Amino acid sequence: MTLPSSDITSALAELVVTSTPPDDALHAARRGVLDFVASALPVTQGAVADAGLIALKQVFSGDDSLSRSLRLGYAGHALDFDDFHPAFRGHPSTVILPALFALAAEIPTVTEMDFLSAYVIGVEVAGRGGLASGPRHYAQGFHNTATLGTLAAAAAASRLANASVAQTQNSLGLAATQAAGLRAQFGSDAKPLHAGLAARAGLTAVKLALAGFAGRPRQVLEAFLATHGEGQQQPERWTADWGQQWRILSPGLEFKRFATCSGTHSAADAALILRAQWIARYSDSNRSLIEDIDHITVRFPPGGDTAPFIRHAATGVEARFSLEYVIATALVDGSQSLTRFGPEPVDPVISALADRVTRRADPNAPPDELNPEARFHEVTLYLRDGEQLTARVTRQDTLAYPADLGEKLRQNLATLPQRDSELVLEHCRLQRSGDLHALLPLLLN
Repeated sequence: MTLPSSDITSALAELVVTSTPPDDALHAARRGVLDFVASALPVTQGAVADAGLIALKQVFSGDDSLSRSLRLGYAGHALDFDDFHPAFRGHPSTVILPALFALAAEIPTVTEMDFLSAYVIGVEVAGRGGLASGPRHYAQGFHNTATLGTLAAAAAASRLANASVAQTQNSLGLAATQAAGLRAQFGSDAKPLHAGLAARAGLTAVKLALAGFAGRPRQVLEAFLATHGEGQQQPERWTADWGQQWRILSPGLEFKRFATCSGTHSAADAALILRAQWIARYSDSNRSLIEDIDHITVRFPPGGDTAPFIRHAATGVEARFSLEYVIATALVDGSQSLTRFGPEPVDPVISALADRVTRRADPNAPPDELNPEARFHEVTLYLRDGEQLTARVTRQDTLAYPADLGEKLRQNLATLPQRDSELVLEHCRLQRSGDLHALLPLLLN
C-alpha cells in the first residue's frame, strides 16, 4: 500500500496506525524478542558485569518508563550481541523493544499480540528508514541505531499506545528532532548508550504527543533526511509498497553468533576454517599454530572495515570492533567467547598475534557502501615455512550458519539457575496471556 501524499511524515503516521502485520511477521517477531532477551538479560541480571550500566543507574535511577527504557536499551546493546538488520544498517530491536517493554509496564491491559504488532511496525520503520536515508547517512559517521532507531522506537511506541494518526505524526516529528549518535563512539560504552538514548527519545516523543505537546506536524522527516542524507536520500522509500514485503521477514533480522561487530563475523568464520585446516595438516607434528604464523592478511571490499575500525584494541570492548583481534581470537581459541570481549585488557598473546594482521581492501570488489550484501573476508595465513592457507567467507556464508536462540539464552545466563533460563525461554515466546508481564520485572530492574 502506498498513500497518495507528498508529505512522508503524514503518510508514514497513517501506515503506522492502520497496518495489520501478518502472522508470519508476528512469528518472526517472537524470535526477535528471544534474541533481545538473550542479549540484554545477562547484563540486567548481573550475569555479566558491566561498568557502564552501574554508572547509568547512578544517573538515571528512576522507576519511570523513560529511565527504564534508557537502561534497558543500553543493556540490550552492551555486549554487541543483539540482532542486526541490513536495510537499517543497525540494531533495531535494542532500540524498539526497550521502549515497548517500558511502555507496556504502564498498560495493564496490553496483550502479547499488541506488543508483537507494535514491534513489527517498529522494525518496518527502521528498515525503511535505512533505505530512505541512503548509504551516505552511515558513511558520514552517523550511527543508524541511534538516529533512525529513535524514529523506529517512536513509531512502535505510538502503535502500542494506541495513538491517533495526528499524535503519531507529531511523535515522529518530535523523535526526529532528538535523533543523534556518532560512529566515532564505537568501541566504548557510549555505543550502547546510543541505543538507550534512542529508546528514551522515541518514547519521550510519544509521551509528549499524547500529553498535547505540539511540534511541527508536517515535512519533518523530509527535513531530517535532507540534513542527514547528503543528497542520496529517497524519502518515498519510507512508505512505497508498504505491506508487500515486511522488513522483519525480508531481509529480516540477523541474529549474531559472536558478541562482536557484525562486520567482523565472516572474518572470524574464515579464521576458524583456517585453524581447522592447520590442525588437520599439522596436528601430528610438534608445531604450534601461533609460532607457525609469520603474518596474516585479510581482504575485503573497499569500505568493508568502516565499522570494525580499531586496529590496536586495548580492551575487550574495543576488540569487538577490531578485525585483527577477532581473527587472532578465532585462531588462538577456536571460538569467540563472550569473556574475550569484556571491559578487561586484551589478552597479550592474542594481541601479539593480532599485530601480525594486515588489512587489504580489494580494488576489484564493489565498495561496501554501494553493495553491503557483497561483503566478504578473505583471510590468508603466511606460515614460516613458506606455506599459505587461505579461506574466503562471504556474508551469505556466515548468515547460513543456524542460530539456536534458545541455546544462546542458556549460555548467556549460564551463571543463573537452569530452571530460570527455561522459564524465561517460555515467556519469550509470548504465546500465552501473562508472558509479557512476566518478562517485565526481569528486564526493567
